[in-house]
Amino acid sequence: MRIDLGLQEFLREIGKSGSVLGLASMQRLMGELGNVQDKLDIVHVAGTNGKGSLCAMVSSVLREAGYLVGTYTSPAVFSREEQYQVNGEPITGEEFAAAVHAIKEACGRIQARGQGLPTLFEVETAVAFLHFYWKKCDIVLLETGLGGAEDATNIIRKPLVSVLASISMDHMKFLGDSLTGIAQAKAGIIKGHGAVAAVWPEQEEVRQVLEGACREAHASLSYARKEQAAGVHWEQGLLCFSYREYGELKLSMAGAYQVENSICAIKTIELLQGQGWEISLSHIRHGLEKAQWEGRFSVLCSNPLVVMDGAHNEDAAKKLRETLKMGFTNGKIIYIIGVLADKEYGKILELMLPLAWKVFTVTPKNPRALDGEALALQARRYHQDVTSCTFVQKAVSEALGVALQEGGMVLAFGSLSYLGELKEAVACELNCRNLR
Repeated sequence: MRIDLGLQEFLREIGKSGSVLGLASMQRLMGELGNVQDKLDIVHVAGTNGKGSLCAMVSSVLREAGYLVGTYTSPAVFSREEQYQVNGEPITGEEFAAAVHAIKEACGRIQARGQGLPTLFEVETAVAFLHFYWKKCDIVLLETGLGGAEDATNIIRKPLVSVLASISMDHMKFLGDSLTGIAQAKAGIIKGHGAVAAVWPEQEEVRQVLEGACREAHASLSYARKEQAAGVHWEQGLLCFSYREYGELKLSMAGAYQVENSICAIKTIELLQGQGWEISLSHIRHGLEKAQWEGRFSVLCSNPLVVMDGAHNEDAAKKLRETLKMGFTNGKIIYIIGVLADKEYGKILELMLPLAWKVFTVTPKNPRALDGEALALQARRYHQDVTSCTFVQKAVSEALGVALQEGGMVLAFGSLSYLGELKEAVACELNCRNLR
């Protein structure tokens, strides 16, 4: 079974409702589907930046230990299928269609009772629950969409571990314009007497929220801090550091911010070990080294060096700048930037542009995109050499040309929504230039 016109029309109609926070609709839908989410062992992951990386790391370690691991992430960067993976293999068209068909029938029964239909994200989340249940996954890594407390994924009642990645300002339209409010929304995934692993929040107000939520829920809290790592350095393209009894660990995911993410992943694994999951030191070492997550300081080419990173808010920009300062500022860095209009792009530009040699701006293919020329006007407040490109392919061609001429690197960052197009443009340009 593939997605036929009827199922496509169903998804289009559902998509018109936009984003609606709250669990009532999701509870109705999953009730019609047998509440299969209650039959899954789940690690629930929330936060502003780093959720996908954490899921990739924990999933990789669990796979090394021999478990069948389902992973649900959002939004899609390169394809819809990538959101649903079982041991790294994306859902097939037939599997996706079968899940949507079951959900469409459930929605028909809901509508017949005169009740409201779910949102597109609720349907997508229900697809994940059904797919992982049908595939008989041993364990599931479940990433939230928006926030946590009223996110569709928060229908789960008792996760094995609740994981909080880095928390910062983002999605203010839905979560509020205060860091405390955003932290409270994210902390909503913490359940009574549960186990919690969290990246150490630099902001005291966030720590107060997380610690208060854990006290109220009688939940344990384990913090991961980058200061717990020693001897951080680059070695043959790998990020290396030492951590406690684990000795030297190596990461293929090269951003400096991945150190704290990997420590949080280890904390998560330790909490699972305490619940009887059989995971060895060797599984952890090899799993972390093998973990990959496209769009987070992903290297697309080594000559010249071309990297893409989905840094689309202030906190992510700070972490990306830290990575550049660790080992890339000895050469010329050429930027390609595309952002959404509702993001804090002014702060991103202020943080990142002082490290650039030349800047190209583009317009992501997204209804919320900021026009590349408007972005260029803002960028010229912080940098003299800024060029707006009508097409991503043009920006890639120009940036690669400058990098080859100047012996520099290309860094493309900003909205996740244009990274798929960017990756294709880089591959096309490299083939044309015979640089592969």
